[in-house]
Amino acid sequence: MVLNSDLDMRDRGANNRRIAKNTLVMYIRMIVMMLISLFTSRVILQVLGVTDYGVYNAVGGVVSMLSVISGSLSRAISRYLTFELGRGDMEKLKKIFSTSLNVQVVISLVVVVVGITAGGWFLHHKMNIPADRMGAADWVLGCSLISFAIGLISVPYSASIVSHERMSVFAYMSILQVVLKLLIVYALYLSPYDKLKTYMVLGVTVGIVIRFIYARYCKKHFEECTYKLVFDTSLFKEMTSFAGWNFLGSAAWIFNSQGINILINIYFGVTLNAARGIANQLNGIAHHFIDNFMVALNPQITKSYAAGDLPYMHQLVCSGAKFSFFLVIFFAIPISLETESILSLWLGKVPEYSVLFVRMTMLCTMTTVIGNTLVTAQLATGDIKKYQIVMTVCGFWVFPLTWLAFKLGGGPIWSYAVFAIVYFALVFVRIYLVKDLIKMSWGIYLKGVLLKCAIVLLISMALPLLIYLTMPSSILRLILLCLVSFTSSAAVIYWVGLNAKERVTLIGMIRSALKKVKSS
Repeated sequence: MVLNSDLDMRDRGANNRRIAKNTLVMYIRMIVMMLISLFTSRVILQVLGVTDYGVYNAVGGVVSMLSVISGSLSRAISRYLTFELGRGDMEKLKKIFSTSLNVQVVISLVVVVVGITAGGWFLHHKMNIPADRMGAADWVLGCSLISFAIGLISVPYSASIVSHERMSVFAYMSILQVVLKLLIVYALYLSPYDKLKTYMVLGVTVGIVIRFIYARYCKKHFEECTYKLVFDTSLFKEMTSFAGWNFLGSAAWIFNSQGINILINIYFGVTLNAARGIANQLNGIAHHFIDNFMVALNPQITKSYAAGDLPYMHQLVCSGAKFSFFLVIFFAIPISLETESILSLWLGKVPEYSVLFVRMTMLCTMTTVIGNTLVTAQLATGDIKKYQIVMTVCGFWVFPLTWLAFKLGGGPIWSYAVFAIVYFALVFVRIYLVKDLIKMSWGIYLKGVLLKCAIVLLISMALPLLIYLTMPSSILRLILLCLVSFTSSAAVIYWVGLNAKERVTLIGMIRSALKKVKSS
C-alpha cells in the first residue's frame, strides 16, 4: 500500500524535475539572447548616436511602460489558466481563453486611443526633445503603441504556453527573435532613410512575425486556444476585475520607471536618458536570469495553491525568493565593482552618468527581486483587491518624492536612492499582506529569506571587494575579480544560503537537468 505522503513526495519530486528542466531551457534561451542583445545594443548606440538613442529611451520607453501593463495582464490570465489546469476543467479553460481575448482587445483599443491623443500632446508640449528630432519622436511613439497592441492581444497565447510549462517554445522563439534583431541591425547600416524611424518600423515587423507564430503554435497544440464568440458575463467581470486590480499595482511601477525616465528628460535632457538606457540594458540581463527562473517556478506555486498543498507552496515561495536574490548577486557584485571597465569594453564611448546609474540600478534590482514570489503567491489566491490598493499607494511615493528632489535641485542619482528605499520597505508590506492568505508566518520569510540573503551578500562581497581595492584597474583585474566573485558567491550560496533540504533538492535538480541534456 502506497501512503499519501509517499505520493506527495513523488509528485513534488516530479515538479522539482520539471522546474529544473524548464529553468535549464530558459537559461539556454537567456544566454543566447544576452550575448546577441549586448552586441546589438552597442551597434544601435553607435548607429543612432547618443541623441537619438536618448530620444528612443525617453519616448520609446513607452514600450517598456506598456510591457508592464501587458505583463501584469499576462500574469492575471496565466493565473486563471494555470488554476483551471490544476483542477482539470477543460470547458472552463476554453471560456477563460476566449474571454481573456475579449478583455485584451478592449484594453488595447482604450490604451492606443489614449496614447495617441494624450501621449502625443505630452510629447510635443512637455518633453525635452530636440526640435529637429520631433518628427522621429512621433514615429517612436506611434510604433510603440502598435507594438503594444499586437503584444497585448497575443497575451492569452503566451500565457497558455507558460501555464502548460512549454518553456522550450519560449527558448526557440526567443532565439528567432534575437536573430531577427541582428537582421535589423544589419538593415540599419544599409538603410538610406532616417535610422531611428527605420529601427522602429522594423521592430514592429518583428513583433508581428513573432506573435503570429505564437498564436499558430497554441492553436495547434492546446485545445483551449481556439477562439469562440462566447461572452460569459460573470467570468468577464471577474477577469476584468482581477486584471484591473493587477493593473493598478502595475501603475505604480509605470510611474516609478517610465515616469522617472520622463522626469530625467525634463530636468536633465536626452543625454541622461541615454545613460539610463544603458543602465537598463545591464539591468535587463540580471532580470532575464530571474524572470527565466520565475517563469519556470510560478506555475508550480499557483498549482500547489489550487491543490491545497500549502506547505509545498511555502517551500516554493521561500526558496524561489532566495534563488532570485542569489541569481542577482552573481551579476550585481562584479558589475557594480567593475562598471567602468565593463562599459568601456562593451560600448567604447560611455555616456555621462552611465557608471553611476548602473551601480545604483543593481542596488534597486536587489530590493525588488526579494519579493517576487510573494507577488505570485498573492495572485494565486485570487484575492488581490486589498493587496493592490495598499501596494499602489505605498509604491507610488517613488515618483512624487523623486520629483520633489529634482525640484529642490537634487541630482539624477536621487531617483535611484528613493526607489531603493521605498521598494525595500515594500518587501515588509508584501509579507504582511500575503502571510494570512497563504497561512505563512513572518518568521519563515524574515529568517529563512531576508536574513539569509543579507548574510550571503555581505560574505560574497568580501573577496571581490579586496581585489578591487588592492589591484590597479586592468583587464587582468576584471577577469580575476569576475572569476573570484562567481566562485565565492557560489560557495557561500551553497553552504550558507541554502539549508540541507535545499542543497539536496538543488543537486537533484542539476542532475535531472544534466540527464535531460545528455538524452536530448
